[in-house]
Amino acid sequence: MRTVEEIIALMGGPEAAAQRLGIGTEAVRKWRQSRAVPSKHWSAILAATGLSLTDLPQGDSTPRPAPHPENRPVSQTQTAQTPPPGATAALVLADGSVFWGRGFGAQTTTVAEICFNTSMTGYQEVLTDPSYAGQTICFTFPHIGNVGANAEDIEATTPAARGLIVKQDLTEPSNYRATRHLDDWLKSHGVPGIAGIDTRALTVRIRDGGAPNGVLAHPADGKFDIPALVAQAKAWPGLEGMDLAKEVSTRQSYSWDEAEWAWGQGYATQTAPKYKVVAVDYGAKRNILRCLAAAGCAVTVVPATATAEDILAHKPDGVFLSNGPGDPAATGAYAVPAIQGVLDTGLPVFGICLGHQLLALALGAKTYKLDRGHRGANQPVKELATGKVEITSQNHGFAVDDASLPDGVTVTHRSLFDGSNEGIASSTKPAFSVQYHPEASPGPTDSHHLFRRFVGMIETSKAVDQCNGSACL
Repeated sequence: MRTVEEIIALMGGPEAAAQRLGIGTEAVRKWRQSRAVPSKHWSAILAATGLSLTDLPQGDSTPRPAPHPENRPVSQTQTAQTPPPGATAALVLADGSVFWGRGFGAQTTTVAEICFNTSMTGYQEVLTDPSYAGQTICFTFPHIGNVGANAEDIEATTPAARGLIVKQDLTEPSNYRATRHLDDWLKSHGVPGIAGIDTRALTVRIRDGGAPNGVLAHPADGKFDIPALVAQAKAWPGLEGMDLAKEVSTRQSYSWDEAEWAWGQGYATQTAPKYKVVAVDYGAKRNILRCLAAAGCAVTVVPATATAEDILAHKPDGVFLSNGPGDPAATGAYAVPAIQGVLDTGLPVFGICLGHQLLALALGAKTYKLDRGHRGANQPVKELATGKVEITSQNHGFAVDDASLPDGVTVTHRSLFDGSNEGIASSTKPAFSVQYHPEASPGPTDSHHLFRRFVGMIETSKAVDQCNGSACL
């Protein structure tokens, strides 16, 4: 039997192996880590190397300690029809795969796109991020629930995620800010969860094959109709072509003056704003609005369906396009004309995540669904003009197509994971956007400066207006 290192060498090294198989070098790194090659690649490897099946490494035979009984993964198979002992919930994928586990949270059944998030902190912020509408989240970090839940660490009033998947059972809260158990919080919002499954196996499956549709079933009576659940997962149309912004957006305009949180003080209040900003809510996170307020802005939030006339009626100094869920092309049917109307006035425009994609569409570009989305708080992004690399927080499954960008629109940032677009700027209009989340909730604060950049554009724009477009003495 050949080792993984020998197999990679026979294929010409990690990059050559990845290219031959149409996968990323990160997947090849995972081979080394697990000391095994996924079976779906065997035929291609045999054809490329001339080896036989018995030559391929199929797992690490080193003895491992047994997991603690309370956190032992429940049996999961491709064809299981009845729950094994201890299973009270199931994750059923559209291809018929069944992951049995222990249910928690609400006793209900939900269908959604199954994605994973690599963040080590901030699970409550993640669950309430409106961009997760239509999705069930598999957390790769095993210790979920250990800081409980509270009324401050939320990005929207109710969770947007349809369910959550974890490896270990939820623990009792161990944090001075906790006001309730995560399980109790989930039940109050009707969100189901499943624990005890092999989240590594599920994550690798999503990473290599894309985010599948699936049903998370946690029935009160403990009964499972697996064929019916598979059919439900297959019948769900998926996020492509789906407009979800209307579902999570505010229904009416409102003012926002809450600023950033400080330890021992809570959230501040903006009492002396310098500029007026209209934030279009396609699924806005509260911490984005707080960052705008902290940067000196009086913020007015308007619905996703607001027209250019609705936005301009507030006489803003700048316009912000928020994050949000779903397919940008579907939301663009009503959002693009409004954004184009704002751009025609020359007002500064700043977009984040879905707002970035919608700005690109309004400028004439196209978007597409990624094979594997970016969701986590450790995503490296490079600013092309300076070469500076920032570690960012991200949550998106669609991206801007670089090849579709028209003249006058440049790529400003790029993902160091897969090279996809992470930012654009217009050379003819005061407009820019980024794919990631500079408000960092949760995540690093490397990109907070982008809010100051937006305010700087507003200051420049107002100075030009005051001079009527001519030089001032």
